[in-house]
Amino acid sequence: MYVDSHCHLSFPELAGQIDQVLARMRSAQVSAALNVCVTLEEFAQVQALAQAYPHIHASVGVHPDSQGGEEPTVARLLELAQVPKVVAIGETGLDYYRLNEPLEWQRERFRVHIRAARACGKPLIIHTRSAASDTLRIMREEGAEKAGGVMHCFTESWEVAQAALDLGFYISFSGIVTFKSAVELQQVAARVPLDRLLIETDAPYLAPVPHRGKTNEPGFVPHVAAMIGRLRDVSADEIARASSQNFYMLFNVLQ
Repeated sequence: MYVDSHCHLSFPELAGQIDQVLARMRSAQVSAALNVCVTLEEFAQVQALAQAYPHIHASVGVHPDSQGGEEPTVARLLELAQVPKVVAIGETGLDYYRLNEPLEWQRERFRVHIRAARACGKPLIIHTRSAASDTLRIMREEGAEKAGGVMHCFTESWEVAQAALDLGFYISFSGIVTFKSAVELQQVAARVPLDRLLIETDAPYLAPVPHRGKTNEPGFVPHVAAMIGRLRDVSADEIARASSQNFYMLFNVLQ
């Protein structure tokens, strides 16, 4: 019924109890999840989980915060994108929150991912934090709309959401939308067209209310749907149906 469009099942907080996590996911009626890659060193584990479980899918990419590992090239991303059950390129994007200029290496890495996504025809998973202007600028310069994708764990303004929507991107909301302090984000969640909306956990981080402060997991994604339903005055079931259909369409996954 529900789909978690972005989680990190390969992270230690979840990988060590994967059978229990997936059992709770089933109990919560979460029928599929996208396990997102953040380093090339992690990719083998990400892909192995996807191969082991039919309802788990994989991506390939290097997070903008990641330093010290293998630097992605277009050729390397294209090679790994052909591995079975890899449905997206990313997590990629820009994150200026903890890092200081010069950050041209981060911008160039983002460009590499966009070029790879365009070349292989798979959508992008884009992370942006304290960098919305540059993120949108590079998306436009590199023709990201030709690949499509999702602005994951969205926390920006309606103006940023509208710019991404204009480029054909989907907007994904995490447990942050359930936080009392997230008033502006809640207003955005109420406005994003239903056919362009996704839900996610970003597990093991950002557990939604009423689990805030705990280790997050895919089984908690119904709380995100319920909150968005309240904001839009529709049922959680309607949000579940629409966001799941959007997931399968965007990532070209058979139900």
